[in-house]
Amino acid sequence: MFLILICCFYWITECIPLYVTSLMPIFALPAMQILSSERTCQNYFKDTLAMFLGSLIVASAIEYCNLHKRLALKTILLVGCSPRRLHIGLICVTSFISMWISNSATTAMMCPIVKAVLQELETNQVLEIWMPEDKEPPIEGKKHPSRISMAFYFGIAYASTIGGCGTLIGTGTNLTFKGLFEGRFPDATDKIDFPHFLGWALPMVIVDTVLLFLSLQITHLGLGRPDSPTAQEVSRGAQAAATVRAAVMEKYSELGPMSRHECQVLFWFLAMIALLFTRSPGFMPGWADFFNAVEIKTSGAVMLTVVALFLFPMTCFYWAHLKPKGPYPTQRERALLTWDFVHNHVPWGLVFLLGGGFALADASQESGMAKLLGEAMSGLVSWPDFAIQVAAVSSGIFLTNFSANVPICNILIPILQELAVAIKMNPIMLVFPAGIATSMAFHLPVGTPPNAIVAGYAGIKSKYMAEAGILPTIFTLLMLLVNVQTMHYLIYPSREFPIWAKAYEF
Repeated sequence: MFLILICCFYWITECIPLYVTSLMPIFALPAMQILSSERTCQNYFKDTLAMFLGSLIVASAIEYCNLHKRLALKTILLVGCSPRRLHIGLICVTSFISMWISNSATTAMMCPIVKAVLQELETNQVLEIWMPEDKEPPIEGKKHPSRISMAFYFGIAYASTIGGCGTLIGTGTNLTFKGLFEGRFPDATDKIDFPHFLGWALPMVIVDTVLLFLSLQITHLGLGRPDSPTAQEVSRGAQAAATVRAAVMEKYSELGPMSRHECQVLFWFLAMIALLFTRSPGFMPGWADFFNAVEIKTSGAVMLTVVALFLFPMTCFYWAHLKPKGPYPTQRERALLTWDFVHNHVPWGLVFLLGGGFALADASQESGMAKLLGEAMSGLVSWPDFAIQVAAVSSGIFLTNFSANVPICNILIPILQELAVAIKMNPIMLVFPAGIATSMAFHLPVGTPPNAIVAGYAGIKSKYMAEAGILPTIFTLLMLLVNVQTMHYLIYPSREFPIWAKAYEF
């Protein structure tokens, strides 16, 4: 408990880098005679971590070939270029892309697109994208974005957070609570795998994305207040949709036709999704079931895709060389993904961050701290299940606004797992919604990287983000609670304390 408290303090205050704090268990746990060095280090590269690292590398391949930018611009052209349509288009495409690549990369990619759109609106005197200096004086010569501009930036930041909750590989917290759950309950029949996760989270993500658009429209774009100056300004903006469309079309034409490189990366990305879905879907035999001598988990499908990205050339000219008599290539062709790009764009430290949490969770079981926590919380057995879920989800959302998501997940989920065992509640009923809740940070830049990126990129003050995050926090909390009472029981039907969890009673 002392070591966990030290790590929590360092994670929250960031007095040293988050990733360095996560290395503490490697020397502290053996020194405290809790876990051996071998067992401690094994927690730093489990199947879950290999899957997470592989998904980051696949995401970097999508960035490398500019496929994500093509998708974003094409969606904007399809949705329309009036201010309200641009807003919903940017939010939807950001949410979708964030389901497959990291939230940080998605937000960083969308910020220049939003800036270009806003500048085009300002050039054509459609919208005021800066606040008047009498309302918000510039700091260091940098103007502050207007409320309309902030609606666009908040839209992509919050959509990245919401979309990242839609798939198992969408954000690090999803794989964190999956790894913590499987480490605590290795015999669980309720699996947190790709199909189950998508079925649980996708309806919620779709509703949250729509509610995000409506909430920002109401608070920042004058929806429902047609006589307000903001609403009238937005209405005038609809008249310049053709001009904005021309600017977006120009950016899209700069990409040129879809290259062989993009086509191949798209193929391997779709192949990875198909392999993850069909590994062991449950309702039918999967490909992993045919290789039943040993257990095959999700990392195999992801790493197969990673190897293929480095194996196949960027062009398709190699088909011309598959002849008995040549001609043969005279120089090496570039692969679909280069190691230099991966080395510079993949946040390797996240592996240590997740691994440190897994090591602390393992140590809490071995040392007896988990039993201590469980016995201390056994008094909650008289609480209704729904009240405990409300407390768990609310705690996750509150805490994650003041610190990075993954450390909060590492702190909260082991406690909730022991609580579930102590009160004889199905652990997945607490772990799943609370794990998702640790991603829902909308109030402060420190809460999650998308918030920090838009705050730094656009120069938005924290007070405006704190205000804008009120409605998203409320509806994401409510949707999590609705989802755990509806979709949860379609994916995980058992409400009772399961047989596999009884082996872990104190």
